[in-house]
Amino acid sequence: MERLSKIGEVSTESKFHKLNHSFSLVKKSISHLLFTRGGLLYIIGFFLGRAVVLSAISPFALAFFATTILSKRQFAFPLFIFTLFGALTVSYEQAFYIFVSGLILMIFYKKMVRQFSRQIKWMVLATLISVAVGRMVVQGLLATIAIHDVAIYLSEAALAAFLVMVFIQSYPFIKLKAPRLKLKVEEVVCIVILATAVLTGFVGLGFYDLAVEQIGAKYLILISAFISGATVGSAVGVMVGLMLSLVSAFHLYQVSLLALAGLLGGLLKDMNKYGVAIGLFLSSFLFGLYNIEVIPLEQLLLQSVVAVGLFMITPQSLTKNIAKYVPGTEEEKEENEQYLQKVRDATAERVERFSEMFEALSHSFAHIDTEGNSTEKNQNHEVDEYLSRVTEKTCQTCLKKHSCWVNNFERTYPVLQQTMTSIEENDTSSVNFNVGKLKNFCVKADQVVDQMRYELSYYKANKRLKQQVKESRKFVSEQLSGVSEVMNNFAKEVVKEREEYFWYEQEIRRLMDQHNISIEHLELFSVDQGNVDIEMTVYFHEYHGEGEKVIAPILSDLLGETVIVEEDRAGHNRSGDRTFLFSSVKNYQLSTGVAHAAKKGNFLSGDSYLMLELGKSRFALAISDGMGNGERAYLESSETLNLLKQILQSGMNEQVALQSINSILSLRTSDEIYATLDLAVIDLQEPYVNFLKIGAVVSYIKRGEYVYPVESGNLPIGILEEFDVDPVYETLKDGDLLVMVSDGILESINLNDNREAWLKRKIREIETDEPQDVADLILEEAIRSNHGNIIDDMTVLVTRVEKSKPKWASISSVASV
Repeated sequence: MERLSKIGEVSTESKFHKLNHSFSLVKKSISHLLFTRGGLLYIIGFFLGRAVVLSAISPFALAFFATTILSKRQFAFPLFIFTLFGALTVSYEQAFYIFVSGLILMIFYKKMVRQFSRQIKWMVLATLISVAVGRMVVQGLLATIAIHDVAIYLSEAALAAFLVMVFIQSYPFIKLKAPRLKLKVEEVVCIVILATAVLTGFVGLGFYDLAVEQIGAKYLILISAFISGATVGSAVGVMVGLMLSLVSAFHLYQVSLLALAGLLGGLLKDMNKYGVAIGLFLSSFLFGLYNIEVIPLEQLLLQSVVAVGLFMITPQSLTKNIAKYVPGTEEEKEENEQYLQKVRDATAERVERFSEMFEALSHSFAHIDTEGNSTEKNQNHEVDEYLSRVTEKTCQTCLKKHSCWVNNFERTYPVLQQTMTSIEENDTSSVNFNVGKLKNFCVKADQVVDQMRYELSYYKANKRLKQQVKESRKFVSEQLSGVSEVMNNFAKEVVKEREEYFWYEQEIRRLMDQHNISIEHLELFSVDQGNVDIEMTVYFHEYHGEGEKVIAPILSDLLGETVIVEEDRAGHNRSGDRTFLFSSVKNYQLSTGVAHAAKKGNFLSGDSYLMLELGKSRFALAISDGMGNGERAYLESSETLNLLKQILQSGMNEQVALQSINSILSLRTSDEIYATLDLAVIDLQEPYVNFLKIGAVVSYIKRGEYVYPVESGNLPIGILEEFDVDPVYETLKDGDLLVMVSDGILESINLNDNREAWLKRKIREIETDEPQDVADLILEEAIRSNHGNIIDDMTVLVTRVEKSKPKWASISSVASV
């Protein structure tokens, strides 16, 4: 039994697989026939050949034929044949007109149009002439031509020329695959015009007293309303109704009927296909009741039933694929989001590759530097080269060369090496002692010593050059490593956004819907703790401060931290779209004050200062003092701070930034360009401050009645080619004052006692805590202590740290769970 059941299962599965395979083959064959072999074009051509409006005008067939010649010339002649067949089903006169006009158009194309580069313009003109001449030839052969007829035929020719421009835009989308991500609005209109032109070709066809063109019009409205909503649905309804009304005055009621069906169906599209169908039935029922003398209600409802039946069996995948290319639809937005997601993924991967490349280059330079770092081996090699050059000029011509360097090498080499060391250290006594030892066996001792002194300058220059190359390699390695770190962090942020932000976006939209807030646009740049950055555009009928009172608390509950409105971009009206920028509240905020004076009251000071926001929760304060005074010192300090600003804004660590600045200033020129740098990086969430002092004087933190000094002993930047930066970490509290000064403040104090103690006392005695007042008072006291003289450039930078108190911080949304 088990074997029989297995055989049955295999047989059933095999039959199902064969059936599915057969269906796929049929589907593929139909698709190939319609889109690859031109079957769809021939069908369209057949019905356009039948399309006649205003009883005598038929501009569609020739316009589509001209478009096919330009776009798919290999299908043009078969299309022409199908168009003739379609025209024959209307009348011989219609077929004769299309035949004559088509021949004239083909002659124009072969003899003239194909020779021009801008063929579309000339094809429009050729279509105009072909339709006008063809219609007049046919009319002239069949009857006399009146002036009224000429006006109609010229209008027909102009309309055909215009339709060439319409069809040329809609033609690419008749194919299976659209060439672009989405359609333009103009292209959507052109496609609808082509569809309605094909519908006019259905006029006269029917079954059981049901007009095919009316069923097709209702089906087109259902598809339009379902895909694009009420606006597009009603607009398409008006266009289709107007086109059908041109065929016959009987169809005038179609304008209102189809427009209302598109409007109601679009409004009810949230109920899926059933809602759109209900919209069509409602509009048909209403018009059937009040226009029963034009068309019976039963016939109208029966046409709607057939259209809805076709609509219901239309595959969901087809409507979704169409919706992807129509502007404004959810599917189009989703497709764009997927496209942007792919771009972000590709960007993250590329950035990661670049980061790895820079890291590899950094290791490469570091490896070279490590390989060349065997100091003792290198020094011995350099000494050997130095002594080789000395002996080449002295010992090579000496008769005792063999005795000294072959028989007694262990005696000769150490003496020369010691003599070289003594000369390099400029130790006279040691030089004399080693020269005495050298004279015991060398007959050219004085000449050897003179040559050693001469070669020593080249030896030192070579040694200095190698050291500079080594420092350059290290600088490049550090820079590449810093760039790699920045790029790697950026790639991580992109990946993190890819993984996490979609959930937050969906949740924000859900919560806003619960509060009846209509989001027009939402962009999440960051949802990290303490670094929230969200942009949101919301439509309000009348704005009453919902951004701060409602939306910010909802975001605060969702993200688990206080979120505030950082910026509100809106016009003067209380209604309409408003764009909000939401960010994390800074636990602490800063207020700063600066006071500075140039030496002897000059306009140009050698001191420069910097206040720079780094991201959402970090702040950098810096003072740089160029060596000396005047323009040169100003250039030194301002260049130092400019480099610091650029490097810190790139995302590099502040210690790497200082190393980089020092390397740049020490390597870029042989001139002495030195500057002090007093840098304080404050974290406004913790809060804490990192002081990095390079040749800078003491800073102070005032907390209540107590004043704490902060100092470090690094030399000015640019003096040493290599140095280590030792940061000083200090925790901050609410109400703390940070006082940073340049060395001019201390040097200007005319006192014999400890100047730092004097400054510390003055800071403690100041009663106000306003940063600008504190800075002004310190500068004034320093000038007064020296009897009003300003003997050096002076700068005071004061910062107060205080607890943030945002508006609406205590409000919470109970709905965001």
